[in-house]
Amino acid sequence: MDLLLLVTIGIAFVLLCIFFYYVPFLMWISAKVSGVNISLIQLFLMRIRKVPPGVITRAMIEAHKAGLKSLTRDELEAHYLAGGHVERVVHALVSASKANIDLSFQMATAIDLAGRDVFQAVQMSVNPKVIDTPPVTAVSKNGIQLIAKARVTVRANIKQLVGGAGEETILARVGEGIVSSIGSAENHETVLENPDSISKLVLRKGLDAGTAFEILSIDIADIDIGKNIGAVLQMDQAQADKNIAQAKAEERRAMAVALEQEMKAKAQEARAKVIEAEAEIPKAMAEAFRSGNLGVMDYYRMKNIEADTSMRDAISKPTGNESKPIK
Repeated sequence: MDLLLLVTIGIAFVLLCIFFYYVPFLMWISAKVSGVNISLIQLFLMRIRKVPPGVITRAMIEAHKAGLKSLTRDELEAHYLAGGHVERVVHALVSASKANIDLSFQMATAIDLAGRDVFQAVQMSVNPKVIDTPPVTAVSKNGIQLIAKARVTVRANIKQLVGGAGEETILARVGEGIVSSIGSAENHETVLENPDSISKLVLRKGLDAGTAFEILSIDIADIDIGKNIGAVLQMDQAQADKNIAQAKAEERRAMAVALEQEMKAKAQEARAKVIEAEAEIPKAMAEAFRSGNLGVMDYYRMKNIEADTSMRDAISKPTGNESKPIK
């Protein structure tokens, strides 16, 4: 009997737990006490649809206590089934209502389903966020490199959260504006004297267009002087010009050497032809003697002319032993 009683009690306890799981009676009482109109059948059907009744009930209670009586159970269930965060949406709606921010349930759910934290967005609308930019490097017109850091104060733009660009776009646009502002300065001293000129120029560009934020201010936190880029570029250009000049000089030298070798080859070829021609002279003279066109006297006369020419050449050439004139 004792064993049967224990088994009966155990089965009854399990059935009771299953009943209260599918029919959350205590949750229904909590909703009724809070003034939320929801039935036990609706809570039971939520379990069947795999929607946690606790999440929906707590959200409805919070909205009812905050005065948001337009929210319905079907809307909250539909948002949960769509993959949204019901509690986060309700928190955002309550915060927006207390801060007098125009935020509808449809807009809040759209922002939540877009992957953004709608509650954080509402908080950022009330309490702006400060974003520190990474070091931005730019070069002024006189060639001096400047490294600037800025702090951007932004406020969430509720209407642009769906489809609007994020913080990365804001940082990229601010960096682009800083580079443009420093690059248009005549010298780096002007930028160092008036860093607020960068902020004013960047703000005038309307960098928050198409983003999920509204830029309230841009403050230059720090500016450091970097390298003299102009001098480095001039040195690099001079080195490049020097290398080009050396290459051209080497090319001309190689061409001169090649031309010299060619001239030597031509001279050797001409000398070979002269030697070959001189070798034909005795043959020609012998043939002239045999044919009678050249006599002995003619031969001696030719020799005398050659000797006379050689003597004149020897006399005309300086020997290096000439006496110096007496002063």
